[in-house]
Amino acid sequence: MARLDDIPEGEREMLKGLPLPSFETTPFVRGKPLSQRRVSIVSTAALQKRGDKIFYRGEAGYRIIPGDTASNDIIMAHTSVNFDRSGFQQDLNVCFPLERLHELVEEGFIGSVADYHYTVLGGVGT
Repeated sequence: MARLDDIPEGEREMLKGLPLPSFETTPFVRGKPLSQRRVSIVSTAALQKRGDKIFYRGEAGYRIIPGDTASNDIIMAHTSVNFDRSGFQQDLNVCFPLERLHELVEEGFIGSVADYHYTVLGGVGT
């Protein structure tokens, strides 16, 4: 997970200046504190387990990644030369922060990490 201090100054200042959405309503129920919640990853990074059916352009399906999948068995289906995969290649947590979630459990910030996570082909329908 990127920390604001790790982002180059120009980009950091641009991000800090982006408008945040405001919501006119509030949820009608209150959930448990994060320290009691189970968290799962839902990603649009077109990740999949090695050996799964690959994502095809325009596909609207999804893949399930069990939480105990070894990081070197997770691959990315994006193949465009316009898509920078270098962050993924250096650290899976850039787009699939499973290790960071486990750290948050150890810190007591979240209750637990789900056994399964979901990924789709990003940009479908856009």
